Amino acid sequence: MTNDDQSVESPNSPVEPDADRPENEPREECGVFGVWAPGEDVAKLTYYGLYALQHRGQEAAGIAVSDGSQVLVFKDLGLVSQVFDEQTLAAMPGHVAVGHCRYSTTGAVTWENAQPIFRTTSVGTGIALGHNGNLVNTAELASRAREFGLINRMPGSVAATSDSDVMTALLAHAATDKSIEQAAMELLPTLRGAFCLTFMDERTLYAARDPHGVRPLCLGRLDRGWVVASETAALDIVGASFVREIEPGELLAIDADGVRSSRFANPEPKGCVFEYVYLARPDSTISGRSVHATRVDIGRRLAGEHPVEADLVIPVPESGTPAAVGYAQGSGTPYGQGLMKNAYVGRTFIQPSQTIRQLGIRLKLNPLREVIRGKRLVVVDDSIVRGNTQRALIRMLREAGALEIHVRIASPPVKWPCFYGIDFASRAELIANGAGGEGSVEEMVENVRRSIGADTLGYISIEGMIAATEQPRTRLCCACFDGEYPIPLPTEAAIGKNVLETILSGKSESQLLGDNANASALSRP
Repeated sequence: MTNDDQSVESPNSPVEPDADRPENEPREECGVFGVWAPGEDVAKLTYYGLYALQHRGQEAAGIAVSDGSQVLVFKDLGLVSQVFDEQTLAAMPGHVAVGHCRYSTTGAVTWENAQPIFRTTSVGTGIALGHNGNLVNTAELASRAREFGLINRMPGSVAATSDSDVMTALLAHAATDKSIEQAAMELLPTLRGAFCLTFMDERTLYAARDPHGVRPLCLGRLDRGWVVASETAALDIVGASFVREIEPGELLAIDADGVRSSRFANPEPKGCVFEYVYLARPDSTISGRSVHATRVDIGRRLAGEHPVEADLVIPVPESGTPAAVGYAQGSGTPYGQGLMKNAYVGRTFIQPSQTIRQLGIRLKLNPLREVIRGKRLVVVDDSIVRGNTQRALIRMLREAGALEIHVRIASPPVKWPCFYGIDFASRAELIANGAGGEGSVEEMVENVRRSIGADTLGYISIEGMIAATEQPRTRLCCACFDGEYPIPLPTEAAIGKNVLETILSGKSESQLLGDNANASALSRP
């Protein structure tokens, strides 16, 4: 727990980020939650809010609270339920809190990089900050932080190495001679990339969203207070009513005087379309559109674009389920459950042995042989990234007696990495590039089909996917599908996941910083 600037390090050692996760899954970014509610148990509300957002990050979790006199932070590696217990939450009284569950998109999986990040201003005010997203000018911001002496460069010392830590350090530094609200209004316009922030001092809750609104962030109302959260589902869990989305380029401050809104940038909406496809909970709503309804509609459109004669439509649970329901509706083919998922397989500190690791996908999914045997199957999944899971799954279904396997994917081919908060594989590792990515679309699809062993393969078109969101294409970021990055990117060396580790190791920022290039130029061959 952190009390002002005192901290106690977690006894848990860092975990390997990929040890027990299917190799081809896209990895989510983070979830943020904040509450201002005098008279409520804000630590417990935040715990349940993070529980609802656990799908957005399973590496670390943390909560900061204040009773008006001091900010306390408790964070650790692991799931929300592993990090917190009744005793810990009871020791965190207050009226304002922020929480965070993390998947690392910048910085290693260490206790220091768990959030909320805590810093103290020169006047003794505490700041705790949680960040969802990823900045693309981290090296530039780190250079500025080093000029102010804010980044630890001592050989052998342990320091946080995330863009979130640099942000918090600069915010605390700017708040030396002005209020945190004023400091935020100065700092936020200098950040480039995707960021949804919840942060706090001793009395006030703040929330901010980048000018493009890449990641979702919403405001909710409690009987005696206010809540901000990455997704509307978290509002539902804590009994808050949805008020509105926090606008791109907006800073909110919530205290005893109510909710204050300030604009630090003009909005240029570019919401992440992959939130609709995979990242968000199906019971969430983004830009007024139900995520579940979007996924069902994608499935219906997928059936129209890629029909096939089959006996049964089955999902790859759970993320493929709504699209499979839609495909069955659109095609008239019966829907069924052909795969059982072990709901208790997730992140763990107990690393699998080689024998267990070889079981691979069977740890998570097992076929219902009596359902599958002798059937022509349509298997619906949300995406194909590397293809390893699909390859193993198809082999398992054939062993269970499937006659034909027709794979249908509820997103277009993933061909470009994300620099705004999703940790995809590198471009070279993406199967849509490695399996004939330089040829025609038809050649690429055929090569992927052969690689995974399906009888046929069909992806939803970009146009079909966008239509299902009911959002204008101009308001969506589809960079992982079309390579068109809405936020210009710096040189490739300045945006890696370990850019701050490189800086702390002594490499000059001038070796990392370069002229901003057109985003397409960074990744296109």
